[in-house]
Amino acid sequence: MQATTTFQRCRIFSAPALARPINLRPQRRNSGVCASTAVELPSQYSKVAPKGDLVLARVAEAEEKTTAGVLLPSSAQKKPTSGDIVAVGDGKVGENTQTFDLKVGETILYSKFGIGVTDVTVQGDLHILIREDDVIGTMPRSRATADEIPDLKPAADRVLIKVQDSADVTAGGVLLPDSAKEKPIAGTVVRVGPGKREKDGSRKAPILKEGDSVLYFKWAGDNMETPSGDKYVVVHEIDVLCKV
Repeated sequence: MQATTTFQRCRIFSAPALARPINLRPQRRNSGVCASTAVELPSQYSKVAPKGDLVLARVAEAEEKTTAGVLLPSSAQKKPTSGDIVAVGDGKVGENTQTFDLKVGETILYSKFGIGVTDVTVQGDLHILIREDDVIGTMPRSRATADEIPDLKPAADRVLIKVQDSADVTAGGVLLPDSAKEKPIAGTVVRVGPGKREKDGSRKAPILKEGDSVLYFKWAGDNMETPSGDKYVVVHEIDVLCKV
């Protein structure tokens, strides 16, 4: 028997290895935006097996120190946005069975504001259930740092772009304050994902390639910055306006 909800589908296993279906149903706020609520499984359950196109990842621990080594109070710690994949679903979505691009053991990066992300506590460890195509990308190793952002491999139809610095002066030579600077919307493609998932489960090859200079939609994507100040953004290919 398989338990299914709009976003989350999985089975949980107790110590005697008895499979039991469980519904992990996201909660809805008044705004209509779907937000996940942490589900803490009883201690007798030792395993969660995702179904369909879901992946299960053990969440990285929250940062306890800043890059300068200053200890942060719990209220100021950032919510972790990375985790290590411990299981993937069976790939069955509707009448199709798709192949996963993500693999067990890979470290994924995901949006802390992502729709449909469900937090699950298993044996005291925080995990997430998330659709493969809702993952931003994979990092080169577990507990990767911001220095390794340039090595991120985008998932699905996303592209990693190194952002072009904004101009500090106008064409007439007038110095601009930070508040007046336009948000950069130009950059260079560093890496592309495997492509958008088609209805039959296959991937549509991306149009963009590494080295392309592009303009992208101003408010799109997930912005990141390395300790050295280099700025990157991960956007869906459809949010790229044009090549330049």
